[in-house]
Amino acid sequence: MFLRNGLLSLNLTSFSSPPSPPAKSLSFLFSFNKTIAYSTHKRPHPKPKVSASRAAKQPLSERARFAKTVLFVPPGVDPAEVTDEMILPGSNIVLGPYAGHSQIKEVEFVKSSGRAKDCPKDDRPEFAILGRSNVGKSSLINALVRKKEVALTSKKPGKTQLINHFLVNKSWYIVDLPGYGFARAPDAARTDWSSFTKGYFLNRETLVATLLLIDASVPPQRIDLDCANWLGRNNIPMTFVFTKCDKMKASKGKRPDENIRDFQELIRENYRQHPPWIMTSSVTGLGRDELLLHMSQLRNYWDQ
Repeated sequence: MFLRNGLLSLNLTSFSSPPSPPAKSLSFLFSFNKTIAYSTHKRPHPKPKVSASRAAKQPLSERARFAKTVLFVPPGVDPAEVTDEMILPGSNIVLGPYAGHSQIKEVEFVKSSGRAKDCPKDDRPEFAILGRSNVGKSSLINALVRKKEVALTSKKPGKTQLINHFLVNKSWYIVDLPGYGFARAPDAARTDWSSFTKGYFLNRETLVATLLLIDASVPPQRIDLDCANWLGRNNIPMTFVFTKCDKMKASKGKRPDENIRDFQELIRENYRQHPPWIMTSSVTGLGRDELLLHMSQLRNYWDQ
């Protein structure tokens, strides 16, 4: 519990409603990331060095304030020394010294649990994957581990009704949680899901962070915002993972980058510091390596 609280103190959440960072800063960051997210941008080195020339480009106080309010600055990084090269493409996540080995060599299904108290009882760290039933949770898990049908995908959203643990590299877990908000699910099933899933979040001391998946191909959904706010109020560390970012057509509405910007504007109403976020696509592989690097630095800090 001490280590989990340590992570919370490092801006993984920060749920409150004081003045938000200037819109200009957020717009700058998003424009920067939108450009590099769809390029062949090379990943930063896990332990980047600070460029003195870049550090002198803007006042120290302004740069530090921007980093503290808009970026996710991990342990071991001075916000005043963050440079563009340290920001993971398509995200607001700064790569720090705790980032390490992120390659997935093996994954195995361990068990399905109908109650939080039945989950594995070892001390291995874990990441919970949560989102609406049709957001692409199973597709993201399969893309992360690069194995088809590790987490079964289905044309019928809401198929996962249990807490599923997958052991990665025999050292940490990916946890597939039931999707929420599927309109066709009976009320009784939705109530039961809410009960045991919230129990998992409130009592799971080995939880490093929740990856809250948000469908970037549609406008912000109230149910996603409500879920994010519930996690924030209960001090559950989270990272927003925007899915389906390959769907760039605007014929049926706004583009993914526009929907993401709208979602972020709404989140800023309740967060003093913006939680980490990243753009992904299980179709093109966008964001896969970057997300695993982010998870590695959270995991390595938690596990120290």
